[in-house]
Amino acid sequence: MTLLIIIIALALIFDFINGFHDAANSIATIVSTKVLTPVQAVIWAAFFNFAALWIFELKIADTISKTVHTDAINLWVVLAGLLAAIFWNLLTWWFGIPSSSSHTLIGGFAGAAIAHAGFGIVNLQVIEKVALFIVVAPLVGMIMAFLITAIIQWLCRSANPGKAEKWFKRGQLASSALFSLGHGGNDAQKVIGLIGAAILVYLNTAGLSVEDVPSWLHVTFNEVHGKKALHVPDWIPIACYTSIAIGTMSGGWRIVKTMGTKITKVTPIEGVAAETAGAITLFMTEYLKIPVSTTHTITGSIIGVGLAKRTSAVRWGVTVNLLWAWILTIPVSAVVGALVYLTVKLFV
Repeated sequence: MTLLIIIIALALIFDFINGFHDAANSIATIVSTKVLTPVQAVIWAAFFNFAALWIFELKIADTISKTVHTDAINLWVVLAGLLAAIFWNLLTWWFGIPSSSSHTLIGGFAGAAIAHAGFGIVNLQVIEKVALFIVVAPLVGMIMAFLITAIIQWLCRSANPGKAEKWFKRGQLASSALFSLGHGGNDAQKVIGLIGAAILVYLNTAGLSVEDVPSWLHVTFNEVHGKKALHVPDWIPIACYTSIAIGTMSGGWRIVKTMGTKITKVTPIEGVAAETAGAITLFMTEYLKIPVSTTHTITGSIIGVGLAKRTSAVRWGVTVNLLWAWILTIPVSAVVGALVYLTVKLFV
């Protein structure tokens, strides 16, 4: 039980780190266009990250809990995966690299599990789907942002530029709120899924059935529309959404600069287009139960608004560096997760 409590605490710490690591996703454009001050922006984003608790079903959490076969691992695997994810998140934050908190969690968890019992323990369907959307999510965000920008520019072709900018500054409040809802619904759920998986592992290794444990540990896979769906007690989503909201309020200032100014210069009109495109992409993938990177999604959207101006408006050198970080996140996190697990195994 002690190890389980430590894992839950570490999972919530990861969720907090995820919040300040990914705060830039929600606030970069709204800060760079000076619609809100940085402090106002993180409070705004944090509120809507938490509000996602009442909007989304636990579809992403369900997918994450099935990344590996929980009946064939132990709690040390979960611990190693979490430590690997925390390490990679802090490292990329320190260097101002907007990498994916989602992918580092999946990579660390899978790597530790493989070190424990081999490749057969990993649910390849989940990993393949996540890997595919490393490309698909930013590409969809980019295309949608390009189209939304073009449509807005056509609709406002006769508008007074000054008045239009004022309206779109107000519109950014709504678009950033939508993206923050999508971020909360996507990223907080990954930790919900991990905690759910950890509790299931604890029940399996301790030989306990749900009836033998207190209600706060009642994690099950219930039958929903003919499929097994994760069910967790209320305290888990409340704790996870609270952690990510507090983390968002702490602000990821190192990454805000990269997202808000280094990829392309963003105006209020383009900020609305990028955030709206990112939000639509996140809502769509959440409906499909596919864990995606909010970082990748908003980066693709920002590139899309840059392309709507001209190809040279995008700083491709910065974009290539980001792409390398995206490609390396899952394999590097998996290797770190495996190494942490093998190290821990020497002492337990």
